[in-house]
Amino acid sequence: MIRIAVVGDIGAGKSHVAKSFGLPLFNADVEVGKLYKNDKIIYNKLKKSLSKYIYLFPINKNEILKAILANESNLLKIVKIIQPEIRKKMNIFLKKNKKKKILVLNIPLLLENKINKKKDILVFVQSKKKEIFKRLKKRKNFNLSLLKKFKNIQLPLVYKKKKSHFIIKNNFTNKGIKRSISNILEEIL
Repeated sequence: MIRIAVVGDIGAGKSHVAKSFGLPLFNADVEVGKLYKNDKIIYNKLKKSLSKYIYLFPINKNEILKAILANESNLLKIVKIIQPEIRKKMNIFLKKNKKKKILVLNIPLLLENKINKKKDILVFVQSKKKEIFKRLKKRKNFNLSLLKKFKNIQLPLVYKKKKSHFIIKNNFTNKGIKRSISNILEEIL
């Protein structure tokens, strides 16, 4: 089984690129949303760790954001609670799809949390900073201070780019992305 892991900056279009491969996809952001909505154990752990911010089940994402904005150490607490669960969910996904030839992983903090395997093919999604910022500002919960806190716990982009086997320049047109994906798949198969 070939594992393609998509990495890059916040707002660079990693989810879109990962989806565009058209292959079985593990999307950690979707899984985190499900944990907040459905997992009482995660709720209890977060409530215990962040009692000033987490009140009700299902977890309201705004409560999580307030906790992160209040104190950067809260972000690390959240990651420490959520990341092991994401790893479990990823392992379930991998087992379920073990007969597939290629799988795609879209996991923020993949390299930071050492979730990747040595054989994983890393695809770095590169976008212009101006384009990224324009896209991020359109997001419902956009907050510059929050963005900075997330960036602070990430490895430098230069490092991620250097570690990657392929670079997809995302100019936010499907045609360019599809062509890049096609070239990558041709090369690895």
